[in-house]
Amino acid sequence: MREGWEVRPLGEICAFQRGLTYSKKDEVESGGTSVLRANNVDLETGELNLSEIRFIRSEVSVPPSKMVESGTLLICTASGSKKHLGKTALIDQPMDFAFGGFMGLLTPIKGLLPKFLHRLMRSDSYWGFIDGLSDGANINNLKFSQLSEFPIPLPPLEEQQRIVAVLDEAFEGLSRARAHAEANLQNARELFESIEANSLAYDGPDRKTVTLSDVAEITSNLVDPREAPFVDMLHLGAGNMATGTDELTNVMTAREEKLISGKYLFDETTVLYSKIRPYLRKAARPDFSGLCSADVYPLTPKRRVLDKDFLFHLLLGHGFTEYAVSGSDRAGMPKVNRNHMFAYTFDLPPYETQKHIARIIDEAHISCVKLMDLAKTKIESLDDLHQTLLQKAFAGELT
Repeated sequence: MREGWEVRPLGEICAFQRGLTYSKKDEVESGGTSVLRANNVDLETGELNLSEIRFIRSEVSVPPSKMVESGTLLICTASGSKKHLGKTALIDQPMDFAFGGFMGLLTPIKGLLPKFLHRLMRSDSYWGFIDGLSDGANINNLKFSQLSEFPIPLPPLEEQQRIVAVLDEAFEGLSRARAHAEANLQNARELFESIEANSLAYDGPDRKTVTLSDVAEITSNLVDPREAPFVDMLHLGAGNMATGTDELTNVMTAREEKLISGKYLFDETTVLYSKIRPYLRKAARPDFSGLCSADVYPLTPKRRVLDKDFLFHLLLGHGFTEYAVSGSDRAGMPKVNRNHMFAYTFDLPPYETQKHIARIIDEAHISCVKLMDLAKTKIESLDDLHQTLLQKAFAGELT
């Protein structure tokens, strides 16, 4: 810590005010008093998001202490998601808003720059402190008596102003670089989607219009995963599949998962399609034999009629996904009906052309994933630099 700085607990240099509690029946569609809630604080940026404002009727009395003020920090003190607990946004201008009961308002004393405090409460040291308050996985409330112990490195006001100015300038550059990397990431995704869509939209004169039931079937039988040899086979479910790719994660055997209910057999000729939440676009083309859950359709393409890799890409394509979503039932847990799936109509290229199309899509995916990985690495590096600057700033090492 630099000479001339002191460290004081948050509770000594900030006043705290809990938010306004009100009844659900006090809410109105518009008019009345505007209320800021946890969803109005962006977790990633620490900025206010005013796109979804709750209103309460004007007859409800709102004390001045429950209204936000310029030069304060709005903080989330309760949330159904632990990761949102403790997130803050700076109120840097007059606003005619109340703040809700799951929120709090921190008012720095004279001598503590609000933006300096907000920068500190965006640092890894702050989030580490918040995580350390957890007394279990289900903690979802933050008490000021806990928060008040957070140590604040407090340089002279002029130094705080200098640090904030340096960080503002640096973060502006980092923000531009991050936006550029995010654009590259999105461009790579869109490039692959374009290649995939164009490749699947084969319009040669030798194409045939078919339904999925014409060219694929489900032939798998239910087996008992507790019996040999099935107990030592790998088991795949929707949770093992990654959206839009054939990547598999956390795959275990039936024995390791302690499975007891019947599962379907599949082999290396099978394409697996997750029938739950079709908008997630989850499919797999395993090169091994195993078991799949009842929430997965094990599709066997007809030999020399439908190529396995072409079927895999077809099921992940935009056309089939739209079709699957349109026919899914169960609003809470949408699922693709088997009859609806097999009724899907599409243009089928000749078998060898299918194999060629699948190779084009696979090669495009490999190339685009490399571009996406480069963009993701850049974003991670920028985020690391962001935190490094914050760490140096509050250690008195920022020049």
